[in-house]
Amino acid sequence: MLDAEDTPTDRRNWSYVLLADELQRWSARPRQDKAELFRRMVLNALICNVDDHPRNHAVVAPGREWRLAPAYDLTPNSRQGLEERRLAMECGRLGRLATRENLLSQSPRFGLRRDEANAIVGEMEEIVARFWRADILRHGGSGRDCQVIAPAFTYPGFKYETDR
Repeated sequence: MLDAEDTPTDRRNWSYVLLADELQRWSARPRQDKAELFRRMVLNALICNVDDHPRNHAVVAPGREWRLAPAYDLTPNSRQGLEERRLAMECGRLGRLATRENLLSQSPRFGLRRDEANAIVGEMEEIVARFWRADILRHGGSGRDCQVIAPAFTYPGFKYETDR
């Protein structure tokens, strides 16, 4: 859908915003799928999933209509900085910068008013903060695993406003 190269050295079309535009064209329910894509983009920023390349997003046609595929290959990464993190795909006017401000900057392209998008970000922040540890333990992770991966979740730089 994005006509993107499968290499991180050529990221010309690696973009959530462009993917939202394509969902407008392809999806049988573009408003729902674009809002869901926005949620996933926010989740990827909050868990520091730097493996969010275009091949980890798809549409499927379980019947006769195309829809956004279920999320897959979500990989938290705790080896990123606490002040600035970047996603693999562009997510706003400031490129790949994984901050609340940047994610909100293109919310209309996802079919969302800024207040709607801001509410989604707040909801996702609460869900991640509240459940990440229990989910890891429920799926067989250990307390030590949680300790190691903890820096991936809801990093302080997510809330920084930029003057760029």
